[in-house]
Amino acid sequence: MDTQSFKTFNATPDTIERDWFVVDATNRVVGRLASRIARVLRGKHKPTYTPHMDTGDHVVVVNAEKVRLKGRKEQQKEYRTYSGYPGGDKSKSAETVREQTPERILRQAVKGMLPNGPLGRRMFEKLRVYTGPEHPHEAQQPEPLETA
Repeated sequence: MDTQSFKTFNATPDTIERDWFVVDATNRVVGRLASRIARVLRGKHKPTYTPHMDTGDHVVVVNAEKVRLKGRKEQQKEYRTYSGYPGGDKSKSAETVREQTPERILRQAVKGMLPNGPLGRRMFEKLRVYTGPEHPHEAQQPEPLETA
C-alpha cells in the first residue's frame, strides 16, 4: 500500500476558501444559535478544518434584537464590564442590554464559545451582527445558514 495516500491534510493560508452566510435570529434561542455560529466561524463544518488555523467563514446575523432567552434569564442574567479601575465594575440585566445594545447579547454568547487568544479574536472578527433585517453585505452574496 502507498503511504502517501494516507497523509493528514493541513490547511495553509492559500488553501483556505471563505464563504459568507446570513442568519435570521428571529425567535431563536441565544445559546443554540451562538454555538452553531461559533462552529461556522471556526470552520468545523468543513472537511478542511485545521485546529491551529482560521479556516472559518463569515457570518452575518440580522434581527439580533428578536433573539430569545429561555426561562427567567431576561431579568436574572447579568452582563458585567470592568474598566480596570477600583470600583469600575458595572453590571446590567439582559433586559437593559436588550434595550440599549441588543446585538451585544448574541456577540458575547458567540465570543465565549470561541478560543481565547489571537486565533479566537481573528475568528470573532468575521462575525457581523445587525439589528433589523437590513445589512450592508449584499455584494458578498451570503447564503442562508441552515440552523435547526
